[in-house]
Amino acid sequence: MSKELGVGIIGCGNISTTYFRLAPLFKGLKVVACADLNEKAAETRAEEYGVKAQSISDLLANEEVDVVVNLTIPAAHFAVSKAILEAGKHVYSEKPLVITLEEGKALQALAQEKGLSVGCAPDTFLGGAHQLARKHIDEGRVGRITSGTCHVMSPGMEMWHPNPGFFFLEGGGPILDLGPYYIANLINFLGPVKRVAALTSMASPTRLVTSEPLNGQVIPVETPTNIHALLEFVNGATITLSASWDVWSHRHSNMELYGTEGSIFVPDPNFFGGKVEASGRNKDIQPLEPWDHPFGIENQEHPQGPRANYRTAGLADMAMAIIEGRDARCSLERTLHGVDVMTSILKSGEEGRFIDLTTTCTQPAALGIEEARALLR
Repeated sequence: MSKELGVGIIGCGNISTTYFRLAPLFKGLKVVACADLNEKAAETRAEEYGVKAQSISDLLANEEVDVVVNLTIPAAHFAVSKAILEAGKHVYSEKPLVITLEEGKALQALAQEKGLSVGCAPDTFLGGAHQLARKHIDEGRVGRITSGTCHVMSPGMEMWHPNPGFFFLEGGGPILDLGPYYIANLINFLGPVKRVAALTSMASPTRLVTSEPLNGQVIPVETPTNIHALLEFVNGATITLSASWDVWSHRHSNMELYGTEGSIFVPDPNFFGGKVEASGRNKDIQPLEPWDHPFGIENQEHPQGPRANYRTAGLADMAMAIIEGRDARCSLERTLHGVDVMTSILKSGEEGRFIDLTTTCTQPAALGIEEARALLR
């Protein structure tokens, strides 16, 4: 098989610039075409990044395209990914893969029938900080993880996103939009989840947009915006996850994991880098000594300071997995389990009971320094 896969991108909105900008960092990827229902959006991105703008049907028929990145809105993910598979192309989707488990299983069956691969963001758990935390846990430095807390809470998306409406419809909300970062990282550290329970609510049935260009528009809320969940893992660990767009400020850490020999404090799973801290028995919390992981190097300015951003690492790993005939770290198996976790959390909030998961997965292989370097050009 070729050492490089041709990449097509469907969906040329806000997130697409990240994929266009970062894909050239990685081996195995060559973006050749893009498409969007809004032809002008596709033409703009094509001109910016030197690729071909096509209709969706023409892109799916393009023989230079081996894998298609699905960057449409969540409610359209299933239909678009299904069309990609039916066209004989591999799929890499922005999160969430789908908005129901049934849709995910349908994609899984179709991919197996066609002999094609499906991968999905987030890939931030491949970042230098999270892989350093994984190494610390795998080496037994904090003992066996027994419990932990996760918090991702803010006032919401309508204050900064140029088109925030879809975040508050079915397929949106903090658990399906931001939850994937936390759940993927927990699976990275702990493996599969056994069952979940949750309380869910929304602060208001509408939101006032204060970002441009829709400043002043009132948008409906059709999904919970405040979720407090409990996750029991197959290995026995119990983790609380609070995800909310109804919080103006707080002092909680993003992720803390507590073991039999110490604790570890993991930075924001929405990013690749950051400071990892840990403690042992009767020892103070101290930062772990940074390591030379390429996906932890700061490469992007951010309002809160420089960040490491290597999105498309998961796509690159999937491309190399296809070429090398191995398991991808952002695999359909793990993504589908993540969908099961998130939709079960929402179901628990509706029904007021524990929900047993019907899927499982393996822990992804760790991504060490040399393995990460091997993905880069």
